[in-house]
Amino acid sequence: MIKKFIQYYKPHQKLFWWDMVFAVLGAVITLIIPLMVRTITGDFVYRPADEALKMILLFAAGMLLLIGMEAYCNYFTAYYGHIMGAKMEYDMREELFCHYQRLSFGFYDNQKVGSLMSRIGNDLFDIAELAHHGPEDLFISAIKLIGSLIIMMSVSWKLGLVALLILPLMILYAGKCNTDMRAAFKQNRVRTAEYNAGVEDNLSGIRVVKSFANESVEVTKFRKVNDSLLASKRNAYRAMGTFHSGLGAFTTFITVAVLVAGAILISRQMLKVTDLITFMLYINNFTEPVRKLINFTEQFQNGATAFSRFREMVEVEVEIQDSPDAEEPPRFEGWVEFQEVSFHYPEHEKTVLSHVSLSVAAGEYVALVGESGAGKSTLCSLIPRFYEVSDGAILIDGKDIRRYTLKGLRNQIGVVQQDVYLFSGTVMENIRYGRPEATDEEVIEAAKKANAHEFILSLPNGYESDIGQRGIKLSGGQKQRLSIARVFLKNPPILIFDEATSALDNESERVVQESLETLAKDRTTFVIAHRLSTIRNAKRILVLTEEGIAEEGSHKELLEQNGIYAELYNMQFN
Repeated sequence: MIKKFIQYYKPHQKLFWWDMVFAVLGAVITLIIPLMVRTITGDFVYRPADEALKMILLFAAGMLLLIGMEAYCNYFTAYYGHIMGAKMEYDMREELFCHYQRLSFGFYDNQKVGSLMSRIGNDLFDIAELAHHGPEDLFISAIKLIGSLIIMMSVSWKLGLVALLILPLMILYAGKCNTDMRAAFKQNRVRTAEYNAGVEDNLSGIRVVKSFANESVEVTKFRKVNDSLLASKRNAYRAMGTFHSGLGAFTTFITVAVLVAGAILISRQMLKVTDLITFMLYINNFTEPVRKLINFTEQFQNGATAFSRFREMVEVEVEIQDSPDAEEPPRFEGWVEFQEVSFHYPEHEKTVLSHVSLSVAAGEYVALVGESGAGKSTLCSLIPRFYEVSDGAILIDGKDIRRYTLKGLRNQIGVVQQDVYLFSGTVMENIRYGRPEATDEEVIEAAKKANAHEFILSLPNGYESDIGQRGIKLSGGQKQRLSIARVFLKNPPILIFDEATSALDNESERVVQESLETLAKDRTTFVIAHRLSTIRNAKRILVLTEEGIAEEGSHKELLEQNGIYAELYNMQFN
């Protein structure tokens, strides 16, 4: 895992090494300045006044220069170090997002959007913090700790022993507090997630809340999670306060202990005052790295866990992808053939489709009906390879669809679903999604064919009107017509209508049905129908059951058979 993590430094190794150079330089300067103070107080002050003043001013100028250099070093590591971490986060975020785009429907069937968002958001931030602060803190802390210890022991090994005797107690205390603090902040993250989920749930369902006049119920639920969050924050900040105040007390304790021991040694002519001053200046340089290293353990755990989750996700196998010899297909004529097709979801042993054989001529209009769970949507989802067949093959124009590139295949198949998804933005942007390079005139022409032009012009800003998140500002029929316009713009030879009108009122259904029939003209069309009234004119209707295609024929022929179709029809209209 560490080896994989290091690979993300490679594109930014120049910036990384400069960051390390300035981090080390800043740490060294911090160690040098107290030695210069020692020289001034232990040597220059005892020289003749004029010479002493000259040397003191010279060293003071040198220390000012070093302070300026240290400030720049700190600026460089704080700014460019974080930039390096942000660039690594950018690379990982792009890698993960691109991977999300390649994963199949089967993957998303078993995932929660919130969890996927967490991996591309909070997790990557923790990784970026570790990428920047990890090596930097280790380098700086090691240099300061070892350098301070060597200098302190060289100044007075007796005072050094005093500091070293207290240090283990400080480490034990910090370790215990760090464990408590980590547990408290972990609990706080859990409570924060629950809080966010509660607020998101409320805002997403605000129309249901208002329709039932349950605002007070929601406020009560909110107070509960809000109180829980406040309690967890209180525990977290108590642990943090104990940690930082204790470390501050230990630092002060070391300072006092060294001061008392130094005073005793001075009184017995065993130590110079200037050496005590120098030693005192190094105490902070000695204790600060210990604090950083203890903090680093938590940062490392957070970053390592986040990176593990990141790698776990990017290493998810892409189930459906181009074969090595995949070709870009020519414009399809639209002949679709199922050859002994079987399918079952990987996580289920139960077969959804079993040995289905079907041939649909180019330009033919085929309706699929049947009870819920019979496999109608699954059958159609296999054509654009949203799912992969378990056995058998699907051919378009006589060639196995697995021989085509996914992009080339899906570019020639249009899907209109019951649950229309529109993106935040304008009407123009949503229709143009069907063909991003289309001109405004082509977008408008597609809208006209979809019977959407008139209602679009009635919107406040016409085609530039913002439709809100998921098209909330539009009616169901209007959203459906925009989705149809999107497919008109795409102009595919093969269409799939997945219960596209089942959620609409009668008037909206009539208008949308007209648009669908216009769209389906001269295209191979698969219609998954819930309302049988919408497919009465279909020349070919297939009745699917768990055993496969049970009946086939026109509306009239199937009614005369008095079988499954007739039963479904009578249930709806009698």
